[in-house]
Amino acid sequence: MEAYGKILLIAMPAFLLLVLFEKWYGWRKKEDTVNTMDMISSLASGVTNVTKDVLGLSIAIYSYGWLVNHLAIISIQATWLTYVVAFIALDFMGYWVHRIQHVYNFFWNGHIIHHSSEEFNLACALRQSISSFVKIFAIFLLPAALLGVPEKVIAIVAPLHLFAQFWYHTRHIHKMGFLEKIIITPSHHRVHHAINPEYLDKNYGQIFIFWDKLFGSYQPELSDVVPVYGITRPAQTWNPIKINFQHVALLMRDAWHTKSWKDKCRIWMMPTGWRPEDVAEKYPIPKIEDVYHFEKYNTSASGILTSFIIAKLLLLLVFISYLFANIANIGSPGMYVYGLFIFLYVYAFTEMMDKNKYAAIWETGMALLGTSIVIKTGDWFGVATSYYPIIPYLIIFILLASALFSFWISHIEKWGFTANSYQVVKN
Repeated sequence: MEAYGKILLIAMPAFLLLVLFEKWYGWRKKEDTVNTMDMISSLASGVTNVTKDVLGLSIAIYSYGWLVNHLAIISIQATWLTYVVAFIALDFMGYWVHRIQHVYNFFWNGHIIHHSSEEFNLACALRQSISSFVKIFAIFLLPAALLGVPEKVIAIVAPLHLFAQFWYHTRHIHKMGFLEKIIITPSHHRVHHAINPEYLDKNYGQIFIFWDKLFGSYQPELSDVVPVYGITRPAQTWNPIKINFQHVALLMRDAWHTKSWKDKCRIWMMPTGWRPEDVAEKYPIPKIEDVYHFEKYNTSASGILTSFIIAKLLLLLVFISYLFANIANIGSPGMYVYGLFIFLYVYAFTEMMDKNKYAAIWETGMALLGTSIVIKTGDWFGVATSYYPIIPYLIIFILLASALFSFWISHIEKWGFTANSYQVVKN
C-alpha cells in the first residue's frame, strides 16, 4: 500500500497536468472536448478509486501469489523477457475481464463508472470503480502462474500496464497508421466508449488490439459514423460514488420487485441491461434510443459556484497527497478514518455540483467529521508535529467556512432537489 501511494504521488500531478493541457489545447484549437464539471467529476472519481486501492479495501479469493506458489510448473528468473511475458499475460487477463464486465449484468456495475462520462477525454480515463470489493479474476493470470512468473514482477508491471491505458482517451489524436494494427489507439478506444449501435461493446483490448481481432470483438472507427459517448441509461449525476452503485441498486430493486423466482436468481448473470419483463413494464427506466438526439447532462453553474468547486478539488488533492505521503506513519485505524473523510468530502462537493438541495447537509457532515478528528486527537494525522501546529486549526476553519458557504450559495441560487439544465446533442 505504501509503495503504491508513493507511485501515485508522482503519477497524480502528471495526470492532472495532462488533463489541463488537453483542456488548454482544445480551447486553443476551438475544439474543447473537456466540460469543466465533467472533468472535476472524473478527477474526483479517480481520487476515490486510488484511495480505495491504497487502503486495500478489497480482497482476492485467489491471489496471483497463491496461484504461482501452488501451480507453477517451472520457476523463472526476473529477466527482461519475464517482464515482457508478464505484460502480455496482464493484457490477456485485462481483455477477458473487460469483456466479462460488458457482457454480464452483475459485473457491469464494476465498470459502468468508466463509461458514465458523456464526453471522451483524458479525464474520463480516471473514472475507475470503487464498487468491486472482491477480486475474482486473478485466474486469468494462470498462464503466467504456470510459467512461474514471480509475483514481484506482476506487482511492478501491473501499475505500468494500468497507467499505459491513460493516453488514448482523447479525441485530438486521429488514426495512427500501422500502429492501428498492433496497439489500442485513441481511434479504437473512441469506438469502445461509443453508444452508437455500430460501436456498442467492441474493442475490449487494453494495450494490444490483436485480442479483439482474435476473439471477434474488433470494430474500426468509421469515417461516416461519429462516436457518441456515455451509457444508454444515463447516470444524470456528477457524483462518482452514486454512479458506482446505481446499476447494482437497480438489479437489487428489480430482483425484489419481480414475481418470478427464476428471474430473481438469473438477473445477476443475464446480459447487461436485461430486466425481468414484469418489472420493466411496471417500472420503466429512460433509455437513449436515438443516440444523435438526446439530453446531455450539464448542470448550470455560476462563476462563484464553479470557482468554489475548483477550490474544493484543489484542497482534495492536497488532502489525498498528504495521506499517500504519510500512510505508514498514519497507520491503522487512522488511515481508514482518513479514507472515510475523503469519501465523504467527494460525496459532499459533487452533490453541490449536482445542485442537490441536500448538498449543504452533506458538506456540514464532512466538516463536522473533520472537526471532530482534530478535536479528538489534537492534530490532523500528525501534521502538527511534523509541520506546523496551526495547520489542524486552519483545516477546521476551512471546513466550517466551506459548510457555511454551501448553505449560502444553495439559498441564493434556490436549488431544488435537482436544478439541472441540459444540452441537446446533435451529431
